[in-house]
Amino acid sequence: MQGWGAPPQDRTMAVVTHVIPLVAMFISVGWLGFVGPLVIWFVYREGSPFVRRTAAGAFNFTVTIWLANLVAWICFFTIILIPVAIILWIAAFLVAIIFHVSGAIRANRGELYVYPLQIPILR
Repeated sequence: MQGWGAPPQDRTMAVVTHVIPLVAMFISVGWLGFVGPLVIWFVYREGSPFVRRTAAGAFNFTVTIWLANLVAWICFFTIILIPVAIILWIAAFLVAIIFHVSGAIRANRGELYVYPLQIPILR
């Protein structure tokens, strides 16, 4: 999408919204990445539409990655599907890094980044 002409403070919050899940992914081993975008969405849901939509997209994508990790854990505990679990973990990790960094770059330009793989929960 084209730039929204968002003010610099909105662009900064949008970049933070995309970066927080990456930081949380390393701190919580992928389980709490959705908390940061959710908090930002609650704070900005009545404010900046650019930050609100960015936070909603980051939250939706992070929940999708969280569900992929959950499926990987279920596969891991079946013992037979351990190779499938490892592939899912690697794929989820790489996809999360690539898409969150892409989102942060676009947000810095004032563009709304729509994650290609997301379950639409927040809008």
